Amino acid sequence: MVQDKMMSGVVLTGHGGPEALEWRDDLAVPQPGPRDVVIRVRAAAVNNTDINTRIAWYSKGEAEADDATWSGKPLEFPRVQGADVCGEIVAVGIEIDTGRIGERVLIEPCIREADGELQEPAWYFGSECDGGFAQYTRVADRHAYRIDSDLSDVELASFPCSYSTAENMLTRANVRDGETVLVTGASGGVGSATVQLARARGAKVITTTSPAKAEALRDLGAIKTLTRNDDVLAELGAGSVDVVVDLVAGPKWPALLDVLRSGGRYAVAGAIGGPIVELDIRTLYLKDLSFFGCTVLEPEVFGNLVGRIERAEIKPLVAEVHPLRDIGKAQESFGEKGYIGKIVLEIP
Repeated sequence: MVQDKMMSGVVLTGHGGPEALEWRDDLAVPQPGPRDVVIRVRAAAVNNTDINTRIAWYSKGEAEADDATWSGKPLEFPRVQGADVCGEIVAVGIEIDTGRIGERVLIEPCIREADGELQEPAWYFGSECDGGFAQYTRVADRHAYRIDSDLSDVELASFPCSYSTAENMLTRANVRDGETVLVTGASGGVGSATVQLARARGAKVITTTSPAKAEALRDLGAIKTLTRNDDVLAELGAGSVDVVVDLVAGPKWPALLDVLRSGGRYAVAGAIGGPIVELDIRTLYLKDLSFFGCTVLEPEVFGNLVGRIERAEIKPLVAEVHPLRDIGKAQESFGEKGYIGKIVLEIP
């Protein structure tokens, strides 16, 4: 068992603004259940889900609703958030090989097992259960993936959530070598990860982003960049794209289907431009399009991602690093979107 009995960390005390995040030095160190591991957290990144959970976005703006988490499970307070975790295993449950102690690991953020039980629907690490914004965290053994890499803890913590979300969308849409993929909102954590991972599959990538970030995305492998104000249909032409990976939605959404070829695929895992869109159902069935709503990771996704990291097929994009105590400042920077990649917190 872990020798420390108490730890420091940040807890979410309720729905609201940054004032709902509270630093605590009296948190109990988690102890492993029979099939769990306890991890000494070294770094954890900031995500949209952290903020969406804090402001009750998943309950469609009603903080008192019962569906204010990723899966719909009522949120319990106080909650240690944080889905992107890099750390070291320091204790294991009685059913787990003690040889795992000392392993450097990344935590799979999509949790199918917790508290000794299978979870259906899956949980999100740091939402339905405590996550990584503290010195120690606990997770089922199956969700702690050993990583062999020369990258720093901060760099590795930039990968789990955004890159697994991106890899999951590309997996669900079955993106193949030579295909053309349009990525919306490409400068964020998931978007920039999608550019890299699509290129690793041999796909040609087109992005939408701000003019200030276009060159950086071309450096990641995009063959063409459009601004958010461009007319996508006029710029690309009808039927010019095999797959759309969408993180924006919003009022310009119908054009994304217009640029898809017959038999094209649309994958979505975000709605930063607005969640309500207008769909002409005739476009969907007359073009034989396939839609993929992507939340729960396919079983093979996280292991495949770890392999790509270890083979250096993709690179970390760390925009800012803050101490955990400055989580409010980090989330403020996150909301300003003036960067490419991820904002990471170092754990004391």
